[in-house]
Amino acid sequence: MKQASAAQDTSPASPPASPPAQPPRDDGEPRALWIFGYGSLVWRPDFAYSDSRVGFVRGYSRRFWQGDTFHRGSDKMPGRVVTLLEDHEGCTWGVAYQVRDEQVSEALKYLHVREAELGGYDTKEVTFYPQDTPDQPLKALAYVATPQNPGYLGPAPEEAIATQILACQGFSGHNLEYLLRLADFMQLCGPQAQDEHLAAIVDAVGTMLPCFCPTKQALGLV
Repeated sequence: MKQASAAQDTSPASPPASPPAQPPRDDGEPRALWIFGYGSLVWRPDFAYSDSRVGFVRGYSRRFWQGDTFHRGSDKMPGRVVTLLEDHEGCTWGVAYQVRDEQVSEALKYLHVREAELGGYDTKEVTFYPQDTPDQPLKALAYVATPQNPGYLGPAPEEAIATQILACQGFSGHNLEYLLRLADFMQLCGPQAQDEHLAAIVDAVGTMLPCFCPTKQALGLV
């Protein structure tokens, strides 16, 4: 269950400035907006969009440090989902979705419930570099869970995080599905994409999984 990683990065050493934001509509919403997903949004955005691009943001690392009591856990057994940690050397891969015109308000309304009200996330502007055109960065909106929100769990050993993931499930499914779908996405990005934190948790899960469920069930999950 180990995932590939590489030391090289195809991103530019000195990226150019990002283009300015789109002018707002008369109702205050922008005419077009990019939304950066780095967790479940990479495989299940569940909102209408006009374009999507795989790529990365710099200055952040992805961590399973946010507790989830709805989507992948419960009040008694919170699951572990990802957030972005400011990290000067960090690079996080994901998907940016472009929403336009009436899609903007609908997407923001939906994500406010999914990410903010149910997930505890705040919004933050990030610079996104498309995989195919890293010299043409975009400004994007990202949902980030900070230590100030009540669901924040913070750091823990990878083995402890893996144990928690294996034990939890919520309304959106098992916490293990969340982990493995994210790992699958990273492998599809190619050898230039790497996430040592994610890879370590996947390896820990692979070691522990037979102890948590019978072999046939374990094979079904992976």
